[in-house]
Formats: sequence, C-alpha cells, structure tokens
Amino acid sequence: MATQIRNPIEWAWDQLKHTGHAMETTAHTVEGAWEGRDAVAPMVRRIHAADIGDALARGVKDFGACRTDVIMELIFPLISGFALVGPMFGLGLYEMSRRREKGIATGWADAFGVASSPALGQIVVLGLLLAALMVLWLLAAHFIYLLSFGPAHPVLLNDFVKEVFTTSAGWTMIVVGCGVGFLFALVALVISVVSFPLLLDRNVGVRTAIAISARAVLTNPGPMAMWGLIIAVSLVIGAIPLLVGLAIVLPVLGHATWHLYRKVIS
Repeated sequence: MATQIRNPIEWAWDQLKHTGHAMETTAHTVEGAWEGRDAVAPMVRRIHAADIGDALARGVKDFGACRTDVIMELIFPLISGFALVGPMFGLGLYEMSRRREKGIATGWADAFGVASSPALGQIVVLGLLLAALMVLWLLAAHFIYLLSFGPAHPVLLNDFVKEVFTTSAGWTMIVVGCGVGFLFALVALVISVVSFPLLLDRNVGVRTAIAISARAVLTNPGPMAMWGLIIAVSLVIGAIPLLVGLAIVLPVLGHATWHLYRKVIS
C-alpha cells in the first residue's frame, strides 16, 4: 500500500473530524438526560449594538450583586488556557445570573448548582470539544514556529524576544500566528457564544446548541464581532496589571454572556 507524507493542514483536519465524531458519539449517550425534548427549536432574534451594551451593563450589575471576585480559582483559567476551561468556569456565572433573573437570592456558592443540571453530560462534551480545539491551536502554533525558526530554541528569554521582534522570520511568525489564531478564535466564538447558556437553560442537544450558536453569529455578524472584540480587549486589559484585573473582567464577561444569550434566543 502506497504511503504519502501528509501536510499539517490535512493532518489537523483529520484529527478535528475524528474528535468531532468522538464527541458526537459521546453526546448520544447523554441525549436522554432531559426527561423530554422541546417540541419547537428555539428561535434566533436579531440584535443590535445597544443590546451588547445592555448585556455588559447587566453583567456588571450581576457581578456587583454576586461578588464572584472572591473565588481564587479565577486565576486558573488564565494559567491553564482560558479557551480550555473558561467556558466550563463560565457555567457557574450563567447559573448565578439565571437564578438572579428569577428573583432567587444568589451567592457565589450557587455557581456549583450547575452540577445538578440534567444537561451536565452534554455540557462536558461541548467543553471537551473546545479543549480539542485548543490542542489543535497549540499544534498549529508550534508548527508555525518551526516554519519560522526551525527546530532550534533560544536558551534565554531575551534572545527569543529579540528574534521575534527584530528579524523578518519573527515578524512573519507574528503575522501568520495572529491570522491562524484569529481563525481558531472565530471557530470557538461561533461554537460557544450562546451554546453553553442554551444547554443550561433549554432542553436541547449538543449538535442543536452548536447549530443555534452558529446561526446566532450569522444572524448578527456585526454585534457578535463587536462582542468578540470586547472579550479580546477586556482579557488583555485585565491581564496587564499582573493578572489582577482578570478577577473582575472574567466574572463580568461571564454574567454578560448570560444576558447576551437572553437577548439572542427567544
């Protein structure tokens, strides 16, 4: 049987397909977690820039009422990779906003109420899918580095910084890396912008949640692009003062995500 050397793009695509198939198979095992299915799929509404601002304002109010900044584990998502565990962490914030929306007295301990959700298995499956996407991004980033600088690694941090910012190879790596990273971030946004709150709130499966999340982005490309930019800028600003700002930025974004979901999904 003839062998063929496959390029990294083909290999990464095959790995993503295999991962998606595995996630879909696992999701079937938890499709029956809810007692019954919603007869009608949720409808997607068109939103505007003002809705993004209102969702953020509501997120700030929820943050002030719930005081989730006392949870020290907020630092962990940054250290481990926000794309890997951020959506799972955000679930607790969605639950707190959901309870406060219903007029239920809410404290930071209520974030653990997610553990009793009938959709917990499907939520985990979706989280693992994003984790797989994160792994593919790390592999792509490593491949871009190898193409730019080869297998040799600088011994000192100063040497690495100098190579990146003072050589053509370094700037090529920056441009290509930012472009590829943007594509991964776009995929993650399309998959998860409303899917996690939707699974927590409604009786839908993983595939339906992802499809509705993608539809929400296609229906509202401008506001969703604005939301993605706000997330990126907020994380950068929050990380500048020795990561301390993330203790405020992450909860606010988490609570705001719930209110954005409420605006998008009827």
